[in-house]
Amino acid sequence: MRVVIAEDNALLREGLVLLLTSAGHEVVAAATSGPEIMPALLEHRPDAAVLDVRMPPSFRDEGLSAALEARRQLPGLPVLVLSQYVEESYATELLTGGSNGIGYLLKDRVGQVDEFLDALERVAADGTALDPEVVTELLTRRRDSPLDSLTPREREVLKLMAECRDNATIANDLFVTERAVHKHIGNVFLKLGLPPSGSGHRRVLAVLTYLAHTPQR
Repeated sequence: MRVVIAEDNALLREGLVLLLTSAGHEVVAAATSGPEIMPALLEHRPDAAVLDVRMPPSFRDEGLSAALEARRQLPGLPVLVLSQYVEESYATELLTGGSNGIGYLLKDRVGQVDEFLDALERVAADGTALDPEVVTELLTRRRDSPLDSLTPREREVLKLMAECRDNATIANDLFVTERAVHKHIGNVFLKLGLPPSGSGHRRVLAVLTYLAHTPQR
């Protein structure tokens, strides 16, 4: 099996390469940042991709964004996503486009060699491999929250809005343009059902909705 890896942690990346080659697979490319992922996938067109969710430069959702884009540009590409923690919204967005050839595992599973290799092979065979903890989160998550309809990026924008950040600051924090932030905020307003009665008023209502449906630590 020809595999593309995307992992910024050098130790884990080299461990994955060694693990996969020892199992008879070929690692054709190893990306170390988000912008490197799609070019590697398009150049090598592997049998499967193993992608970390959070990659440089922002360590937010580069790996997930690449996984979603890869599924659009290379239909049917098997993708196994690795994450340090259970990130429910990311798993949900990834599975929304169809679960065939999709896997979502916690990085701890990599240490369980047989389990990890079995998951990758199932994904490559157009199957599904979901971490048990991810399944638990998806089954027990609150389905009545208006925030459920938001994408991970829209949630991030709303979270920063709740921290009293203006659009320019949000754009800087997320490494995107202000135009992109404006679009995300518009989507948040639309999905939360907030009428166009003044953007300032809607912004306050959106933040209140976020606070009401987000556990406070």
